Amino acid sequence: MVATGLDILLSKSDIIHNRNIGLIVNQTSVTPDLKYSWNVLKDQGLHIRRIFSPEHGLFATEQDQIAVDYQPESGCEMVSLYGDSAETLIPDKAVLENLDLILFDIQDVGSRYYTYINTLALFMEAVSGRDIEIMVLDRPNPLGGAIVEGPILDLTFSSFVGVFPVPVRHGMTAGELALFYRDFKKLDVNLSIITMKGWQRSMLFHETELPWIPPSPNMPTFATAEVYPGQCLFEGLNVSEGRGTTTPFQLSGAPFIKPYDLAEQCASYHLEGVLFRPVWFKPTFHKFCGEVIGGIWLQVTDHARFRSFATGVAMTAALHELYPEQLQFLRVVYEFNDTIPAFDLLVGNSGIRTAILNNCNTSDILASWEHEEAEFSDRKSAFHLYEL
Repeated sequence: MVATGLDILLSKSDIIHNRNIGLIVNQTSVTPDLKYSWNVLKDQGLHIRRIFSPEHGLFATEQDQIAVDYQPESGCEMVSLYGDSAETLIPDKAVLENLDLILFDIQDVGSRYYTYINTLALFMEAVSGRDIEIMVLDRPNPLGGAIVEGPILDLTFSSFVGVFPVPVRHGMTAGELALFYRDFKKLDVNLSIITMKGWQRSMLFHETELPWIPPSPNMPTFATAEVYPGQCLFEGLNVSEGRGTTTPFQLSGAPFIKPYDLAEQCASYHLEGVLFRPVWFKPTFHKFCGEVIGGIWLQVTDHARFRSFATGVAMTAALHELYPEQLQFLRVVYEFNDTIPAFDLLVGNSGIRTAILNNCNTSDILASWEHEEAEFSDRKSAFHLYEL
């Protein structure tokens, strides 16, 4: 079994005795026997002054883009880093007083959109130049550290789902991303990483033998995380991404979709490692709540060949080709941004949406970011903490 950064720290916790500690954690911050880090650290006599919770809250009780107000009892002062405005994403200077060490320990899912690692990046900016150490207790990237997928974020499309200038599937751990971000932003941050033992870049999550703790309400399994880099794009469409079902992101659909037609169109692209199963389903909340709608179930057949982001883009192209009058790219407030379409914020540019709307060849669209993948694969190796 892989030993996480938390496991390693607990074996030598004397190195942080007599420190005034803040934690950035949620319910994924557990030991191998599923004890929460804040309880174990306090039991070891450490001074936990404050807990900072990310989007969804300490126990992931809130849905996406919902301000976190209520916090369950933790025995510590609680501060939410996800409220009702962009300003709440950054810790107030007052809550940094009397702290000299911040421990970050949250399970990421390996996609640039996922906001926990973005919370870490913004926190690093907030403490830059202050006498506060940030220590990342590293955990596995569930999608491994070998494959990179998607375009690099164009910084003019920066948002809370696009803080790092990295591809959608970045192939890095939280610790590696923190090192990358410090270098990219030239931050004056005392940053340390407690690395894992036993993790290799080639590993998918089930190979770590660690328990999967759902890091957010709509990330129940590894299978969800595997399809998420592509299916999250549907948050920017008038298409359900499966929220309100027991298999979010594996399911997608809308009232105007004819499942067999869409499955046939998607299969015509000959994408590797995935099958498209036509389905009907009824979301119990979120888009199309209470309606029976047609759609697709994504079945991954080959982990090594499956490319989630390419699949999501191809499915979007298929939807536009089949339903050009019904498909919409949403223009709503998305992660505190009301000026850029959500699809573009997620992709990290406007080029892919434009190409789809202009009926460009789907194969050409899917090949358009290959040079960026190669470029980033070379660049990120300077920050690797683990071998293949």
